[in-house]
Amino acid sequence: MLSELRIQDFAIIEDLQLQFKPGLTVFTGETGAGKSIILDALSAVLGGRVDANDIRRESDKAIIEATFLLDEPTQTALRPILEAEGLFEGGQLTLAREIRAAGRNVARVNGRSVNLTLQAEVGALLADIHGQSEHLSLLRVQHHLELLDRFAHHDALLAQYRAAYRQWSALQAELEDLRKTQQFARERTDMLTYQIQEIESAHLKAGEEEELRQERTRLANAETLYELSQQALALLDEGGTDSLPVTDLLGQAVQSLAELSRIDPQMASLNERAESALNTLADIAYELRSYLESIEFNPKRLDQIEDRLNTIGFLKRKYGGSLEAVKDYLDKSKVELTKVENIDEQISQVEHKIVQIKQELADYAARISRERIEAAEKLTTGIEQQLDKLQMTKAHFQVDIRQQPDPNGLMVDGKTLAFDANGVDKVEFLIETNVGEGFKPLVKIASGGETSRLMLALKSVLAEADQIPTLIFDEIDQGIGGRVGMTVGEMLWHLAREHQVMCVTHLPQLAAFGDQHLHVSKQEQGGRTTTHVQELRGDERVKELAAMLGSLSESTKQSAEELLLTVADFTGKIKSVG
Repeated sequence: MLSELRIQDFAIIEDLQLQFKPGLTVFTGETGAGKSIILDALSAVLGGRVDANDIRRESDKAIIEATFLLDEPTQTALRPILEAEGLFEGGQLTLAREIRAAGRNVARVNGRSVNLTLQAEVGALLADIHGQSEHLSLLRVQHHLELLDRFAHHDALLAQYRAAYRQWSALQAELEDLRKTQQFARERTDMLTYQIQEIESAHLKAGEEEELRQERTRLANAETLYELSQQALALLDEGGTDSLPVTDLLGQAVQSLAELSRIDPQMASLNERAESALNTLADIAYELRSYLESIEFNPKRLDQIEDRLNTIGFLKRKYGGSLEAVKDYLDKSKVELTKVENIDEQISQVEHKIVQIKQELADYAARISRERIEAAEKLTTGIEQQLDKLQMTKAHFQVDIRQQPDPNGLMVDGKTLAFDANGVDKVEFLIETNVGEGFKPLVKIASGGETSRLMLALKSVLAEADQIPTLIFDEIDQGIGGRVGMTVGEMLWHLAREHQVMCVTHLPQLAAFGDQHLHVSKQEQGGRTTTHVQELRGDERVKELAAMLGSLSESTKQSAEELLLTVADFTGKIKSVG
């Protein structure tokens, strides 16, 4: 519900802060005092259209802020929208609108700037303003089916249908993919077979590429490797014509150190180290001789290695850039080949599942349609009863439920019908306001009080189905008299037990039903006109109702008191029964 509204520098409102209560709030006051301006400001903060002309003269901007307390159903409806933007804060929400004389307008949700589309989406779930020029949620045809379904109370059945519909959608997507694959099955089979054979015939091995690169390096440098190895071996173990090899020289040094250590034991460690060095050089010479014998001068093998590395490089470039990627491609290709080779069987299986799920959908859709027809009859009766109370005795309401033939649709009651996530029905509310005019869409009916009364009748019957928490009616009493005003008051009061309801009215009979009564007036000060709002209680309220009944007098005050007593008696009886 709307708990607080603050308006600054909007039209003739300078600075106004209003606190609202649950139930029915009525606005009264003279024409032009600013009652509708308050609703215009509320419309703006809900995401409605505004322009620079709405800014109070000599001000550079207008600011409107509204605070809402959210019940559980409203939180549930808003949560996906707000959480997607990181704006959800639980049980309270604040909307703000800043209208600037120069520059763009600014919309805010919970203190953060948002685009106007998001603010309007949020606002549409918080409040519905029914006025002579306001966009009415009930005029949105796509909303009618949802309202009828909620009125029919078949949520569980709809949930079963939609679960089956999601299965059907998934199967349809799978079938479409399979048929696309089938169109190119032969070509794809040939391609996959070739690619699998191409990879498998290479007999790739883990680590093979690195081993081949090392071997290629040795083969390509065989002559240099042989010369360097021979040279090192000669110095270590063979020597030259004029010099002894390193091992012989080191051997002589070892003998001298051995003699030295016998004389001076402190030199024993040097002798041991020299012996170790001699053994190490001997091992090096041995391994070097073996390496020398292994060096291969084999141009043919080098060519083979180059060919093998070229094959591996080609497969890597073609199938992913690495041997791991080539292996993954091979595994996936084998899976796809199996799928392609069995494409006809798979298509047959999916088509069979679709036939089964469509039969299930058809059964659900038939039940849903029957319940919609039954609910539509009850809804029509209820709304026409309300219209009759509102002196629209010649008006008739109709719920138009249509179905569209489709050879690929669901077989329901012997007809093949188009279907979607909501079933096989298209629903629209129609109205005939005068005999002989014929039924027309709600959007085409007359504006003004007739529209507001129709909306009130709809809202009264659909109150339980419609979850928008705050409903606002601007001059719903246009063109009706006191007797019907009592009826409208009763209807609004009943409606306010399910919703927070606000109403601008000139009828005292309607105003008397208010749980909260706000009087709107304008005052002139310093050459400027300003709107003021006062909550009326007790004697002040009696005087306001008396003034609405006629000129203020003892007689009208008595009539106002009697009116309040009548309303109190009515509401008291209803509350006691409830």
